[in-house]
Amino acid sequence: MEKKVYRENIKKVLSALDRCTYEQNSYLIAKQLNHLQEFQVANTIAVTLSRFPEVDTWQIIRKGWDLGKRIVIPKCFPKTKTMIFKEITSFTQLESVYFGLFEPIEEQTVEVQKALLDLIIVPGLAFTEKGYRLGFGGGYYDRFLQDYTGCTISLAFTQQIQEQLPIEEHDIPVKMIITENGVINCEEQ
Repeated sequence: MEKKVYRENIKKVLSALDRCTYEQNSYLIAKQLNHLQEFQVANTIAVTLSRFPEVDTWQIIRKGWDLGKRIVIPKCFPKTKTMIFKEITSFTQLESVYFGLFEPIEEQTVEVQKALLDLIIVPGLAFTEKGYRLGFGGGYYDRFLQDYTGCTISLAFTQQIQEQLPIEEHDIPVKMIITENGVINCEEQ
């Protein structure tokens, strides 16, 4: 119940963002990500396709393609609450699935194994400076990250950074969070 209340509150705050502030802050976050060594050295980057008012990841995907990076996005399986990542080379390889989310078209994309993912950009609604996150409620990333050893970064507006969140034993913190105001190295907090 506590997580549900946190989710509702953060969604309200994010929904109040005006479009110009949203665009500017998404741009500043993407610019900082582009300059991070972890992004620059990553060959394969896993990222979700954002929906307003999440930080815009579409521009990050375009930048990755421009730099010759392999971009992979999640394909979720609601019955088992699991996911895999599939490479996309064009936005035309996407289809709208449940809740208006975009996922890779099965026949047009190829799965990329977890061990080949250099960087995972982990989505979330709220974060602590120690890297713990409140997701959207499916638990997909918590399960996927359990045995992942690569780099994890989350993108967040400053309004999404909270002093505390309900944390459970299985929650796995991300290594960094990028906001419009800078990079938070969660392992140093």
